[in-house]
Amino acid sequence: MDKISQRIADEIGVKVQQITAAVGLLDEGATVPFISRYRKEVTGSLDDTQMRQVEERLRYLRELEGRRESILNSIREQDKLTTALEQNILAAETKTILEDLYLPYKKKRRTKGQVAREAGLEPLADKIIDNPELDPEKEAEAFLNVDAGIVDVKAALDGAKFILMERFSEDAALLGRLRSFLWQEGEVQVSVVEGKELEGAKFRDYFEHREALKKMPSHRALAIFRGRNEGFLNYSIVVGDSDANRKVSHPCESMVAEHWSIKNKGRAADKWLNEVVRWTWRIKLSTHLETELMGQIRERAEEDAIKVFASNLKDLLLAAPAGPKATLGLDPGLRTGVKVAVVDATGKVLDHCAIYPHAPQKKWQQSLDILATLCAKHNVELISIGNGTASRETDKLAAELMTQHPELKLTRITVSEAGASVYSASEYAAKEFPDLDVTIRGAVSIARRLQDPLAELVKIDPKSIGVGQYQHDVSQAQMARSLDAVVEDCVNAVGVDLNTASAPLLTRVSGLNPVIANNIVEYRNANGAFTGRRELKKVPRLGEKTFEQAAGFLKVMNGKNPLDASSVHPEAYDLVKQIAEKNSRKVDAIIGDSAFLKDVKAQDYVSDKFGIPTIKDIISELDKPGRDPRPEFRFAAFQEGVEKITDLKPGMILEGAVTNVTNFGAFVDVGVHQDGLVHISALSNTFVKDPREVVKAGDIVKVKVMELDVPRNRIGLSMRLSDEPGVDPKKDVAARGAGSRRTEPKQGDRNRQQSSGSSTPSAMAGALALAMNSAKKNKQ
Repeated sequence: MDKISQRIADEIGVKVQQITAAVGLLDEGATVPFISRYRKEVTGSLDDTQMRQVEERLRYLRELEGRRESILNSIREQDKLTTALEQNILAAETKTILEDLYLPYKKKRRTKGQVAREAGLEPLADKIIDNPELDPEKEAEAFLNVDAGIVDVKAALDGAKFILMERFSEDAALLGRLRSFLWQEGEVQVSVVEGKELEGAKFRDYFEHREALKKMPSHRALAIFRGRNEGFLNYSIVVGDSDANRKVSHPCESMVAEHWSIKNKGRAADKWLNEVVRWTWRIKLSTHLETELMGQIRERAEEDAIKVFASNLKDLLLAAPAGPKATLGLDPGLRTGVKVAVVDATGKVLDHCAIYPHAPQKKWQQSLDILATLCAKHNVELISIGNGTASRETDKLAAELMTQHPELKLTRITVSEAGASVYSASEYAAKEFPDLDVTIRGAVSIARRLQDPLAELVKIDPKSIGVGQYQHDVSQAQMARSLDAVVEDCVNAVGVDLNTASAPLLTRVSGLNPVIANNIVEYRNANGAFTGRRELKKVPRLGEKTFEQAAGFLKVMNGKNPLDASSVHPEAYDLVKQIAEKNSRKVDAIIGDSAFLKDVKAQDYVSDKFGIPTIKDIISELDKPGRDPRPEFRFAAFQEGVEKITDLKPGMILEGAVTNVTNFGAFVDVGVHQDGLVHISALSNTFVKDPREVVKAGDIVKVKVMELDVPRNRIGLSMRLSDEPGVDPKKDVAARGAGSRRTEPKQGDRNRQQSSGSSTPSAMAGALALAMNSAKKNKQ
């Protein structure tokens, strides 16, 4: 454990004592949100990002140690564990190195090398490699064994060859050298499968593609892997021209020969030994290392893709809420009609129906009258419109409603309906609205996600929200773990109203699980609203440990104790009381008194239980109790008359909402059924290494239309408003001296994140530019 703590400390750049303390808390069952907020003295103020790193690395390193022990035991049982081998195994820092060392001792199917050894040919192999002056054929004559199938010299030499091939290919030091060389010098060469050119046209940018192995970006790697999995692409790792011309020996063959001191000096065995080397590389090592290195590329690409998804998901979940206002939710449709749901300020469903303003029924005025009646009856302030099929048409309906009834003082906003259908068909939705049709549940979700996106989106599997790149091609277990951590961090960063939170939202609170979350809701339904945090202890199965982990994140508004509405943990209430009493004030009087709190000195209240970091946090929370870390709500205004891609013209400057950020740029919704791409090189006048340095999902940005490809539904945008359509991008960048190579992204890059045709109306919640237009329409 000391070794693991030291390694994590070195990787993160903190003291080993901090890691040891953090690991101790995690092992005791404490959650990352709880540790990072309420145990800063213990961990030396490790934040939630560092704590997530600790958690992830701890999992990997413990698995590594478990595998190390298993390998040592296995070799020990074979009575082959030498002191040197044990030291090498104990020093191995990765699973790859560990498996290399174990390879010669790993139980495997009976090989040709094993058969040859059983036939007594290992001494022959040893003699030839130890003394290349010997004539292999003459030496082989002494090892003929008809009973073992060694009937002639060729069979004997073949057996010796198989023995040496296994020996060469299982040498850990050699494998390490070859792996490192290929990583540094290797290139991935991709080609189209013969006869698949038309069928696999979407991968045509990779039909003749070659690039450095170590520099391949994640999105391109995943595109190539997908192309191969679908049967359209082949790939291999090459070095120079060695693989293009089989007459030229591969550099790795020379490395194998050098490692085993095999040289071509014209001696009797030199030709045979070099043939063994060639076979070892081409039969044993080449395929093995290519598989392993491409696996490493895939693993790195998946990690990168998961980080992209997690980053976008965090921005989406922490989007600004419109707030507790009565909202009309519209789930657009043509033939099936527009589904309507009205929710009050707390999200409770007040009314619902379906209207048919569009073709074929075209009951436009009747639909307007119904909406006007609902809005007046329930004092609706916001209209939330889903961005699916018929969204722009439905936006026109809402716009006309506002024109005909200005007295209603309505604001119409479009939100992403990504995942709404998943929620509406879920078990939770069925329990929440057993009497509502599935389509009406979708309209309820659309209304609620405008009020509070976090509270609504936690009901949906994060993978269904669709803000990733190649999200279905990555490790689903790893992605689920990462996304669940993001959701947990976001929920606890914002805090939860104990008296209004749903069971799915409560489930994400530190220390709680689905069973306890449901018990809280059932207790609330049976006994009425909670009057204070302490009442949580009456909830079945919610013990002291759970209360400690969860209480600080659960807020009771207008309760008996004003501190229950803040993020001050109940364990610190006495400290707040001490601060108040020392200054002859009441607790409720010092809450929000910025002038007073500014003069409070944290060091005056330090104790064995509370240190300066925690006391400063408490003072800050008292200054602005229950503050929401999410940004202020705002929305983008789409240009009237621009509703489809054919309405766009190069040079147009539009306002849009960022829907997704990838490694190669950002996708922006400008209200034409298809997101446009701002390539990384067009995000700024200065060099951009990571698009997230410039934009994040939900941002409102101004963009210029640079290029249009209507047949392929492609829109090229730029956030550099001085760019001119038609100007050579490379010359433009050179003229600017931006230090960035602006290249046209591959088709796969451009199309990957774009949805297939959802629409957005003339106003959109920038805070709710939630996702790529819909997960169900995002084929990635």
